[in-house]
Amino acid sequence: MEVLFSQPLVLIPAVLILGLVVGSFLNVVVYRLPIMMERQWKSECCEFLEIADSEKKQEPFNLVVPNSTCPNCGHKIQPWENIPIISYLFLGGKCSNCKTRISIRYPLVELATGIFSAIAAWQLGYGPGLLPALLFTWCLVTLTLIDADHKLLPDNITLPLLWLGLLVNSQGIFTDLTSAVFGAAAGYLVLWSVYWLFKILRGKEGMGYGDFKLLAALGAWCGWQQLALIIIFSAGVGAILGALFLMSKGKDKSEPIPFGPFLAIAGWIAFLWGDSIVNSYTAFLIDQ
Repeated sequence: MEVLFSQPLVLIPAVLILGLVVGSFLNVVVYRLPIMMERQWKSECCEFLEIADSEKKQEPFNLVVPNSTCPNCGHKIQPWENIPIISYLFLGGKCSNCKTRISIRYPLVELATGIFSAIAAWQLGYGPGLLPALLFTWCLVTLTLIDADHKLLPDNITLPLLWLGLLVNSQGIFTDLTSAVFGAAAGYLVLWSVYWLFKILRGKEGMGYGDFKLLAALGAWCGWQQLALIIIFSAGVGAILGALFLMSKGKDKSEPIPFGPFLAIAGWIAFLWGDSIVNSYTAFLIDQ
């Protein structure tokens, strides 16, 4: 089996299919996790204020139950209606019961997760770093979508991602442990410092604490050496895309734009190609 999966022609398609399946699950996580967190916060507030929590009597709601249903008619999604991409195409992008249009976002998330997973497999090959790299990729996809939807980076994902990066690099898989520890600390402190500087100068918050934790997690996976690349790339792309978004949508300039997706994209690129990018840039400067 190990010899079989060491072959790129087997490994990459296998990881692509795995990524498609995981992408289907990530759609569930992206939708349900913020609701679960909101219910938990409400329950904790009710408990603190010593008032009744009406939602305690509701049916369980987590990543497993209840079964996925059509939001329009309540039709329970059957297993054959939940095959990544294929079911969407077979159903014509509509609910099999009421024919309501299904958002194309669902198959796009599945496809993107599959492609990103396959790229990671192509870049890293079969080895001890592949599974951690896939987990890293899937977490970043989830965080990107949740932050884009809710301007929220859940501790349920960012903190385990940080600790997992330190544990993985305790074995020196992607970087040495010292670089990972300093990367986590520096990643948090850099954005923490920017946050307080902006707040002192402008009198308002410029980003959330989730951004600190995400950059700390990226530092734990990539090492402190990649933090400058991640910050520069995420800030540059974020400024350009943010400006285009505000212009195209006619939004108020004061409306907050989530920074997490830009951090996640930059972190994933630095994770896979950071050394090559830095070496190429260094060589370019030397040649000038």
